[in-house]
Amino acid sequence: MNFAISNFESVTGLPDLFGYIFVGLFGAIVGSFLNVVIHRVPREQSIVFPNSKCPKCDAAIKPYDNFPVISWIFLGGKCRNCKEPIAWRYPAVEFLTALLFGVVFWQIGFNWYLPVALYFTATLVSLVFIDAEHMILPDVINFPLLFVGLIARIVLPAIGGAIYFQDLQHAPLIQMQGYPVWLVSLAGAGLGALVGGGFLWFIGWLWEKLRGIEAMGFGDVKMMFAVGVLLGWRLTFLTLFVGAFAGALIGVAIIIRDRDKDMQTQIPFGIYLGIGSFVSLLFGERLIEWYLQTFIP
Repeated sequence: MNFAISNFESVTGLPDLFGYIFVGLFGAIVGSFLNVVIHRVPREQSIVFPNSKCPKCDAAIKPYDNFPVISWIFLGGKCRNCKEPIAWRYPAVEFLTALLFGVVFWQIGFNWYLPVALYFTATLVSLVFIDAEHMILPDVINFPLLFVGLIARIVLPAIGGAIYFQDLQHAPLIQMQGYPVWLVSLAGAGLGALVGGGFLWFIGWLWEKLRGIEAMGFGDVKMMFAVGVLLGWRLTFLTLFVGAFAGALIGVAIIIRDRDKDMQTQIPFGIYLGIGSFVSLLFGERLIEWYLQTFIP
């Protein structure tokens, strides 16, 4: 983003270090919850009940064994009851979420956009890990992201004007000056959704017509529809580019390693869309400005 970053210390009177510590710890706790989401949502299980348990022996996990990352290290990566290994994904998701939350706080700052950016980041983490394991992007995650994006597009402009959404300061939305800023923001959401979901849908449709095979599932389309609502058309274009670039690099490496498997079975595109979305959220406007200044006379 490219708006003025509010200083944590100036708002709370506490050093910025406390902000990073709080956000990091909060991210680890959220990551622990995301592990539940990643495990249960693809299996169509409740994320509320029952309490967490070992998938091997069904023993309930005690509260003192449920501290993010620390408990996994203390237990030696094994269940206290059956001594079976605990999947590396659990501490990885907790640590990664804590790290990403810290990066978001560093880039976004302490302002009204921060909760939205943290939710967006947590959603991306869950989608990436679910797609990596199951090759699906569930509606039960995509649709709330869409809803939060729409609410943010209405509420945040009412609080801070156009500073939270840079697409409002560029064509074609800048031509809508004189209209209520929340209405212009909603128009930006619609345009972003059209670019994100519409573009992927068209590519998938065209590929299916030309090759007779499905290029991608509608989960990717719905994910980018929701991402486009929040990020707007400029950052959504960048998300697609970064995702495709990352997918090409990593995908070629995987195909070279596993020559007996095809690209379609090896590359869940949602992973790379998640990477592109996160990069665009935090650094997108600066990347776009750098590109325009460097390559466009």
